[in-house]
Amino acid sequence: MVRRNQDTSFSVLTPEGIEFVLYPAGLLIRLTAYGLDSVIQFFLFLAVELGVSILARITGVWLMLLILFLTSWFYHVFCELMFRGQSVGKRILGLRVVQSDGSPVGPGSSLLRNLLRFADTFMFLYYIMLFSVSLSPGFRRLGDWVADTLVVYTANAQAPARRAGLAWIGHFKKISPGRNLSYEEKQAILSFAGRYPLLGPDRAEELARIYVPSLSGRVEENAAEYLLGIAHTLSGG
Repeated sequence: MVRRNQDTSFSVLTPEGIEFVLYPAGLLIRLTAYGLDSVIQFFLFLAVELGVSILARITGVWLMLLILFLTSWFYHVFCELMFRGQSVGKRILGLRVVQSDGSPVGPGSSLLRNLLRFADTFMFLYYIMLFSVSLSPGFRRLGDWVADTLVVYTANAQAPARRAGLAWIGHFKKISPGRNLSYEEKQAILSFAGRYPLLGPDRAEELARIYVPSLSGRVEENAAEYLLGIAHTLSGG
């Protein structure tokens, strides 16, 4: 089950009852990744053309055209299936293609979303793609909608923002929890502190109000600040 949050993230609930959050990548960073992949494809074309031009003398030009076609249309499909949803450009920028439930992208979905690049860039006019990515939840282009996929930030890409989020802890008074916390609970609180800049005040407060009563035994007026105070204590900062 997927639930859209108040910010640009998606909460995904697995059948086992485990909830995790996906952070869809926006238009600019996706365009940058596409540009990097286009440059890589260009040099790949040159390398392939050089190699098959020798074969073309033996087999004819049809083999060269076939290989160039496969290189052009299936570069992204090959990368996404071989490298867990990442083309070279996406890997450089810390992005990944996944299914909308957070599971790895499958062969059918990858093939479908990439074949529909033709529709997104019809006649080399990118208006369809720009309109779809800019206005749709999850920043999906047409191919993503049809294939039920998302382009999201990887955990490594989120790490700098989460580390920056830990700097906020020092602005809050240290608070001791009302009971002993398990290791998992401590990690969850520290994770909340790291995600604080990504969530926004409203979403952070909403999440904190769900969990804080189990810690303090009462409803806190500023639940997010309460959790950040506990995180300050746990971090030793």
